[in-house]
Amino acid sequence: ASTCATKDSKRTWAIPSLQELEELLHSAPRSCRHGDEVWPDLYLGDMFMSHDKLGLWQLGITHVLNAAHGKLCCKGSDDFYGTTVKYYGVPANDLPTFDLSPYFYPAAEFIHLALASGGKVFVHCAVGVSRSAALVLVYLMIHHHLSLLSSIRCVQQKRWIFPNRGFLRQLIALDRKLKDEGLNEPK
Repeated sequence: ASTCATKDSKRTWAIPSLQELEELLHSAPRSCRHGDEVWPDLYLGDMFMSHDKLGLWQLGITHVLNAAHGKLCCKGSDDFYGTTVKYYGVPANDLPTFDLSPYFYPAAEFIHLALASGGKVFVHCAVGVSRSAALVLVYLMIHHHLSLLSSIRCVQQKRWIFPNRGFLRQLIALDRKLKDEGLNEPK
């Protein structure tokens, strides 16, 4: 089980400012491993680990979400991993101007269905701190009803992350939307 809280009470759910988020992200200890388990059976990592098919097999990875699909450095595809691993590619650029939000729900659903089926998921981009980290945060927000701040604190316990400023703005917007829809209320 995860050490993170699974719900936020309505009273404590504050929507953070961009500056507050960047300060929180800067304050965390830096980790430089190629991959870390940031939630039970959910791994976040870099392109080096994504190319290590034996290492992924040894971890029992059944699903790969590549947040840098189609980029030269990240050669993932269905063909690359073969039939034993389900693959999902998000062709994101790690630029503040890139709109990652259309991929929020499909990526979260891919992770959710993989974990619900007993799978293990590896989410990566080039470095494993911006694009892929943003999508892992989205999964925790949508499927575990965590606030953005709680999601960040949860992942930071295991790995240093730093989504770019544009992605942080999009995450703040999602946080606000989920709060407004009351999706953070205990079930």
